[in-house]
Amino acid sequence: MSRQYALMWSGGKDSALVLHRARAAGLDVARLVSFYDSATGRVRFHATRLEMLQAQAGAAGIELHAIGTSWPEMEGRLRDELAALRSAGYAGVVLGDIHLADVRAWYEERVTAAGLEHVEPIWGEPPAALVREFVETGGRAVITCVDETRLDGAWLGRVIDEQFVEDIVAAGVDPCGENGEYHSFAFEGPEFAAPIAWTPGETRRDARFGQLDVLPLAAPVT
Repeated sequence: MSRQYALMWSGGKDSALVLHRARAAGLDVARLVSFYDSATGRVRFHATRLEMLQAQAGAAGIELHAIGTSWPEMEGRLRDELAALRSAGYAGVVLGDIHLADVRAWYEERVTAAGLEHVEPIWGEPPAALVREFVETGGRAVITCVDETRLDGAWLGRVIDEQFVEDIVAAGVDPCGENGEYHSFAFEGPEFAAPIAWTPGETRRDARFGQLDVLPLAAPVT
């Protein structure tokens, strides 16, 4: 039996790139783990609906373990999930941190305390190169959230493609949005058997954040 890994999945472009990297390195990613806000049914900050995470997992052919929490419950629920992974024989957890050392350390401490390997496939790499790699390998994502104190609201709803890479580098922010400048929903790429059909819904504001609702695209009536 191969050593199985779980992957922390937000549904964004970095998660998708990490899954692609992990598989290319020969890791058997057998579970996607997503935490979402139990009050809204959406991933925090990304604003992605649970059903869209389920669509991604189906396209990737991987089990999704989605965990609804309040913010104060998050750490306890993570600890429970890590213990369950260890009990189920998982070897480790794959994450998509890039350069925020405090965030990486917070997860690494908890993952290793649970007796699991902590894997960071894109850690320390240049953000511009990472977003470019996502696009060049066939990845596409849509911007679902922008921090309007850092990026103009016009970025909301843009698709991450070749032109986006050039524009986000020129904008002078972290090209991967690692400081919270933006968040995304990945809908196409080598990790998916087929693209995820979606359509833009309403836009809304949450404090300083502009958010786009990404909805499943219904099959046409024949």
